Amino acid sequence: MDKKLFSQAIVKFLSGLMLTAALLFLPARTFAYGQAWLLIGILFVPMFLAGLVMMKKSPDLLRKRLNARENQSEQKAVIALSGLMFLAAFVIAGLNFRFGWIVLPFWASCAAAIVFLFSYALYAEVLRENVWLSRTVEVQENQKVIDTGLYGVVRHPMYMSTILLFLSIPLVLGSVISFVIMLAYIPIIAKRIRNEEQVLESGLEGYAEYKQRVRYKVIPFVW
Repeated sequence: MDKKLFSQAIVKFLSGLMLTAALLFLPARTFAYGQAWLLIGILFVPMFLAGLVMMKKSPDLLRKRLNARENQSEQKAVIALSGLMFLAAFVIAGLNFRFGWIVLPFWASCAAAIVFLFSYALYAEVLRENVWLSRTVEVQENQKVIDTGLYGVVRHPMYMSTILLFLSIPLVLGSVISFVIMLAYIPIIAKRIRNEEQVLESGLEGYAEYKQRVRYKVIPFVW
């Protein structure tokens, strides 16, 4: 086992867990926020298990997933906007619960949790299909175009899964207001995709032909 990689993964996992808890429970001013506990459970338990699997079977993929440093200025802006979006959505969700603005019933949060877990499974399948999948926009050494499985349906199945994931999060938290905030992810990810496809088309052999074969970027027959 790569002890350095393991330590890096554990630190990022715990940091994400503590940050998420702080952003939800501090604005709510209570730990009796059941929908926040529901999100933490469905978000971090599968994340921990997936990390263990990648640590054992694909440490290189885990290493790439932990690397979030973007070299391109346009993508740095996308990361910054995404961070602000999450910050606002989580804080508003906590305040929404505290003041009882528009709180969805718990059954609605459970239904959204099912969508979230389905999206997580979709995300895991994308990771399985594409060993070159990275959190940064780049063309890697010996990278090839993947055009089978989900990549034969849309060009960016990872973003398809993350749209479902991110839009279900505020519903799990019971906050309609946070859901409206998270809709900002769609134009943000559209900006990222435009830049990513320019990078891939200019640096990855066969990607231009792949774009002709697979017409839809994220949602079949829609986008």
